[in-house]
Amino acid sequence: MAASSRISSSSPAGGSGRLLLAAHCALLLLAMAGAAHAHPPTTSSGGSPLSSAFYDASCPGAYAIVRRVIQSARVSDPRIPASLIRLHFHDCFVQGCDGSLLLDDDLPAGIQSEKNVPANKNSARGFPVVDDIKAALEEACPGVVSCADILALAAEISVQLVSVSVHIIDRSIIATQEMWFLAYIIVLELTEKNRVRNWLSQAGGPRWRVLLGRRDSTTTNVQSANNLPSPFDSLDKLQQKFRNVNLDNTDLVALQGAHTFGRVQCQFTRENCTAGQPQGTLENLDRVTPNVFDNKYYGNLLHGQAQLPSDQVMLSDPAAPTTTAPIVHRFGSNQKDFFSSFVASMIKMGNISPLTGRTGEIRKNCRRVNGK
Repeated sequence: MAASSRISSSSPAGGSGRLLLAAHCALLLLAMAGAAHAHPPTTSSGGSPLSSAFYDASCPGAYAIVRRVIQSARVSDPRIPASLIRLHFHDCFVQGCDGSLLLDDDLPAGIQSEKNVPANKNSARGFPVVDDIKAALEEACPGVVSCADILALAAEISVQLVSVSVHIIDRSIIATQEMWFLAYIIVLELTEKNRVRNWLSQAGGPRWRVLLGRRDSTTTNVQSANNLPSPFDSLDKLQQKFRNVNLDNTDLVALQGAHTFGRVQCQFTRENCTAGQPQGTLENLDRVTPNVFDNKYYGNLLHGQAQLPSDQVMLSDPAAPTTTAPIVHRFGSNQKDFFSSFVASMIKMGNISPLTGRTGEIRKNCRRVNGK
């Protein structure tokens, strides 16, 4: 103790000690964030039997398991959070949130995979991480948590991990004195639960009660999957595809806001690899804050700098001024408004035609129907 107290603020050992303390504080804060996610039972507005407490008795550690696997996967693949949100989106838009996207081809069982349609082939990714989550859940709670619910949980957790880790963990690269000050602030915040919640709400992205209780389909729908929203769709086509699943213009603009982080192949961008890159070259969807879940994406649209044609049309289409453009302006000027709308739209999307009760099944392997 006496020796350590004599280390100066400029010495390497002092800097390392301070960084270590800051890291411990940050990790403790992240653990509290996970614990604070417990919610009372909730049902959907449409009277669905889905509930945020669905697994409280049958698999109480489900949320923590999903979070742990995604955290581990991010170490080697930082793109995973954005990829997992996209899987949930593409699953729900095809015959509802039933995990049908996860099924592989199995012609003897009559299964033609949705993974091979143009919107998913060589684009949808993250399936091995879903496999790892399912394996961990099967070890802890065999036959309990559905693959459809895994996608719903993974989407919410992915938003959390991107928001919290960027605001806390990635700050380890700043100057030692600034990191020490951050650690000091965190320690102070940990003394009062309410202040911790306030700090988290300012630092992190949106959080929501994930309604659970979906079951897995035993079929796919390639015809419907061929009609998924495309990066080249006109505004009218996008609106029609969203209306087909009972989502409105606010849902459209809010859910497109998930493009605030993640990357895209340049062949799908407005510039279309004009710099001569190979078609698979990855570009940041949000060039301003590509690794943060925030509302800067809408600022890109307002400056005509959206990467995807289907994003920019929400402002540039002739019909936009009376439909989507006012919402883009609103979200661009008010991040809190965007966050609350995004949460509402994610919950609404998660309620698209779920299989519940005795319909469907709980797959043991997300890639195959049971007994196959």
